[in-house]
Amino acid sequence: MNTTVEFQSLRALSARLGADPLLVQAAGGNTSIKQDGVMWIKASGTWLMEALNKNIFVPLDLQKLTQALGENSPDCESCLPFVRQDLNTLGLRPSIETSVHGRMPQRVVLHVHCVNTIAHAVRVDAEQQLSKRLCDFNWSLIPYARPGLQLSQAIAENLKPNSDVMVLQNHGLAVAAESIELAETLLHNVVQKLACPLRECPPPDVQALHALSADTDLVPVTHPMAHVPALDPLALRLGCDNVYYPDHVVFLGTKIPTDIEANAPAIAVPGKGVLIHRNAKPSVEPMLQCLGEVFLRTPPDATLKALSATEIDQLLNWDAEKYRQTLKQP
Repeated sequence: MNTTVEFQSLRALSARLGADPLLVQAAGGNTSIKQDGVMWIKASGTWLMEALNKNIFVPLDLQKLTQALGENSPDCESCLPFVRQDLNTLGLRPSIETSVHGRMPQRVVLHVHCVNTIAHAVRVDAEQQLSKRLCDFNWSLIPYARPGLQLSQAIAENLKPNSDVMVLQNHGLAVAAESIELAETLLHNVVQKLACPLRECPPPDVQALHALSADTDLVPVTHPMAHVPALDPLALRLGCDNVYYPDHVVFLGTKIPTDIEANAPAIAVPGKGVLIHRNAKPSVEPMLQCLGEVFLRTPPDATLKALSATEIDQLLNWDAEKYRQTLKQP
């Protein structure tokens, strides 16, 4: 474990970010720091909120990673060849977005799945909407690409000089700075500028959900926002039959059915609320909550860009994502 004061500050910040569902959901998001030729980054499948309780960071040889990125080496897909195994005592695997952090020259990189950012980034007019709000920042809009090497290459092609803020279309937000304090301040300022008003949504009918799920393996979700996909007309119409960002398809599948007999991680009962299986993965409810948060920040007249069938297939058949799914979650 890296014992420097700066690294401990990164762990503390990571835990704070991971505990904020408006920024990070379940195992999503990642943070990194470049120190003395080593880039420490969150491990694949780990939860940022546990950064103070567990060793969740993986060390990589920064020079080898940087050189490979410059050559667009296929090794940058997993980044496993660059892991400093002598420092990786737990045998952790680097985040699937390690190459994204490596593309940013700044020492500290914070990548979050900020719901306010996603609410803008899934719109067809994302660049126009973001330009109004981020005019005081050095920012770049990165077109959607599958996380990993494809996204890293998209960053190389679209990152403007001196950018320290990246909005990743249909994905999230990344900020970079030379210190942890500056990175946290920058993240706070960007998120504040991107804040969207919440539309109203009727409450769930929990009593009706309990009645419908009696004698089944289904139970109502606990967080009010996780019920939104079944209660908000826009979310029910667009959010249940389409996916708009990678973690949605990975943890919720390609469709949230409305049939209580369907075999799916979650069932949206129109006008009542959302049911999930008793043995659902811990990531399911946070992802439903994220979906609700995003859609209640989306104007009803906005035109959205869903992921295509090809983009979805690339996620579902990606070895790195299959690995993350096999990890035991707390």
